[in-house]
Amino acid sequence: MDKNSVDKLFQSLPPEQRKKVESILADKNQTEKLLNTPQAQALLKKLMGDK
Repeated sequence: MDKNSVDKLFQSLPPEQRKKVESILADKNQTEKLLNTPQAQALLKKLMGDK
C-alpha cells in the first residue's frame, strides 16, 4: 500500500471518523495501543503479505 492509497482511503472517511483517526494518530500512546491489538497486528501482517 503506497502513500497515495492511504491518503485516498483517509480522505474517503466521513469527517467524524477522520477526526477520530487524526486524534489517535496525534497521540503516540493511543497509536501504540491501537497497533498492538491482535486485530491491528493481523491486518498489518495481511497488508504486508505475511500469511
